Amino acid sequence: MFKNYSISKTLTWMNMMVSTIALLTACASFVGYDLVTFRREAANNLSTQAQIAGSNSVSALLFDDPQAAQNTLSAFKSRPNILSAGIYTLDGSPFAFYAGGSGTSHTPVLPSIPPGQVETYRFDGNRVVLVRSIVSDGKPVGTIYIQSDSQALNARVLRYAGISAVVLMASLLAAFLVSFVFRRAVADPIVHLAQVAKAVSRDKNYSIEMRHPGAGQEVGVLVEAFNEMLAQIQERERALQKAHNELEQRVQERTRALALANNELEAFSYSVSHDLRAPLRSIDGFSQAILEDCADQLDANGKDHLRRVRSATQRMASLIDDMLNLSRVSRGEMRRNQVDLSTMAASIAKEIQNGEEQRNVNFVIAEGMTADGDEHLLRVAFENLLRNAWKFTSRHDQAKIEVGYKLDNGRPAYFVRDDGAGFDMKYATRLFGAFQRLHDGSEFPGTGVGLATVQRIIRRHGGEIRAEAEPEKGATFIFTLAGGAHD
Repeated sequence: MFKNYSISKTLTWMNMMVSTIALLTACASFVGYDLVTFRREAANNLSTQAQIAGSNSVSALLFDDPQAAQNTLSAFKSRPNILSAGIYTLDGSPFAFYAGGSGTSHTPVLPSIPPGQVETYRFDGNRVVLVRSIVSDGKPVGTIYIQSDSQALNARVLRYAGISAVVLMASLLAAFLVSFVFRRAVADPIVHLAQVAKAVSRDKNYSIEMRHPGAGQEVGVLVEAFNEMLAQIQERERALQKAHNELEQRVQERTRALALANNELEAFSYSVSHDLRAPLRSIDGFSQAILEDCADQLDANGKDHLRRVRSATQRMASLIDDMLNLSRVSRGEMRRNQVDLSTMAASIAKEIQNGEEQRNVNFVIAEGMTADGDEHLLRVAFENLLRNAWKFTSRHDQAKIEVGYKLDNGRPAYFVRDDGAGFDMKYATRLFGAFQRLHDGSEFPGTGVGLATVQRIIRRHGGEIRAEAEPEKGATFIFTLAGGAHD
């Protein structure tokens, strides 16, 4: 009922309602008790008058003198509230009758007296009827009835109702004044506290402080607790801002340090690319020249040694290239756009097949695969995966390499699957480490950097990669991409 009211209105209405209910209950109890008492007194008064009139009519009944009984009843003329009265013989026959303010002369229907009692009465509308036995020497000799109006009772009820209304109005006015004072002392500080709390929440201004209302102890405690809470929040806000500023400064310092490290790494990469390759090319070139120009001066061991030197320099050059590629993959800036993975994979597969047309390998590439990512990096990843599959199916006369997508743990994922040499899954933890190889270099040549490169590319795209394999039954590389999609 009061959920949409302010606390001031709610307290005022509750105080008024409680006061009204209490006053109405008190007035109703008082009036009810007074009415019951008044009716009992009215019945006792009629009983006394009936007893007096009955005693004065005993001789008239015994000597059959209706006139004397009539004279006795005529004494009720001095009591205007008596409407009628009558005396009856023992067999119930009318003996004498008095018609007072009622103006009627007919005999009313009398209530019967219960056994063992001498009188009875009843309230009939605005009238009271009392019937009493007339007794002489312990024996009933007749009956007297008296009928009285209850106007005095009605007037008394109206008077009490008026008094109750006046008292109720005065009490409600007093309750309203008390509520007004109470509201200023208690409710207004609480309302003000709510307004301040709303302003603090809206403006995030924790420097506000409420003054002590000077009201009740509980309200003062509430205000002090609120001020203390604001002070703590303000202190934490300052500490948080300080920490934020320090963190921002550290991030800037780390960013500058990282940029410097990247520049140094770039310089190192440049040095590796130029300063190491030049001696390797010289070693390889002079070794080849000796083999070509001095072949007749070399025995078989000498020629074999030179071929080994050339092979080692070429392998070193390949390792340098792979290290540089791995470094670039980790540091290069990404340029994201929508990439057609199906077309990319088909293009790489065609290039691989053109290099060894004599091999019988069936490429199965799903259509409609797209992803949001860096096209250059994704091409490097697919090229490494497809060339790996091509390499590890080289000992099979017929091979199949499949590129597609599926749901992996409820997420869309891409895969590259082959039916080649495979590997034992107990070595899977070494698979994506740089320079880690699971097969002998004489069987399947390589530097062991390709899958490490693929993993870094996939992680830079917000995804993960894993492998499933079995020796001589092939391997499947499954990876996800943040923003990956397919038609």
